[in-house]
Amino acid sequence: MRILHTSDWHLGRSFHRVGMLAHQAAFVDHLLEVVASEQVDLVVVAGDVYDRALPHVDAVRLADETLARLASSRARVVLTSGNHDSAQRLGFGSRLIDAAGVFLRTDASSVGTPVLLDDEHGPVAVHGIPYLDPQALHEPWDLPARTHEAALTEAMRRVRADLEAHPVRSVVLAHAFVAGGLPSDSERDISVGGVSVVPASLFDGISYTALGHLHGRAALGETLRYSGSPLAYSFSEAGHTKGSWLVDLGPRGVTATTFVEAPVPRRLSTITGDLETLLTDPRLDAGEGHWIQATLTDAVRPDRPMERLRARFPHALVLSFAPAGEPAASAVAHAPQGRSDHQVAVDFVEAMRGAPATDDESALLLRACDACADDSDADMLVTSGGG
Repeated sequence: MRILHTSDWHLGRSFHRVGMLAHQAAFVDHLLEVVASEQVDLVVVAGDVYDRALPHVDAVRLADETLARLASSRARVVLTSGNHDSAQRLGFGSRLIDAAGVFLRTDASSVGTPVLLDDEHGPVAVHGIPYLDPQALHEPWDLPARTHEAALTEAMRRVRADLEAHPVRSVVLAHAFVAGGLPSDSERDISVGGVSVVPASLFDGISYTALGHLHGRAALGETLRYSGSPLAYSFSEAGHTKGSWLVDLGPRGVTATTFVEAPVPRRLSTITGDLETLLTDPRLDAGEGHWIQATLTDAVRPDRPMERLRARFPHALVLSFAPAGEPAASAVAHAPQGRSDHQVAVDFVEAMRGAPATDDESALLLRACDACADDSDADMLVTSGGG
């Protein structure tokens, strides 16, 4: 059996306000091409199909088209819900959709009941474990603790009970933070009581475990892997190679794994330096068509920095400031007594920019302070009780 392992599509997500739906649709086209060209028998999607519990209608439309195309392909599909999905909404109509060879497994009560598939070597039990909320399952499952480890331990107990009764090759889909995986900035924190990680040993003995949740691909073992997200959703993923795992399951387990790279809509770059250097350094030529996260190190904040940066890097999205040699900011020890609101605002501009406010800026700040004052003719003094 040839398996294509993917996860964390996050349909409907944007990248720093840039819509990604067209790029997500391009990934779906790629996915269907791989199914056909590599003669994939089973596609497993390990959660986070959508980016939010109430997805935009365009995201729902793309998901519907994707599942319809997969149902018409040579492959069967097992798909689980992740922590971003609404399990109830994603799983709607699952009993009807099963008949099309697309198996949606989003209900915790179904854990331990596999999708049974066959190949030339016999049956394969595919166990889809949706994202499990330890708080919600604490009482129904009589968990010893409100932790992800407790919830997944019980889930795997149910899976193993089925496999002991019917000893066949097994595939498990799980949406969790498993020890050994590397997080990025784009995953939602799922920690409960400060703990989110579960041990990899929970999946010992499974022929292949397809993990979802972390957005970077990872091989935690020959039979335990994260596919990662098909697209980058934060600049912390600039070094990631995105795609899906192609897994061959033989008569006794995994015989081969290959990573199939996904199309890259636009590469990511992070650049640091003073604005003049970023605008002229020829070593940055390759990044001119990339999505850019820039950090300016100018001692004095330049005028219109993003506008000027985009003259060279039209896809610059994020701009931050870290003046070279600037000491760490410290908290104000005492209230700025005896100074007017206007003076406090002007001093703040100078402290943040490293240069005093211009006359026009000072006049604008004075008008803003007057507009906020009870007496518009008075520029209020800051007292120990507040301004």
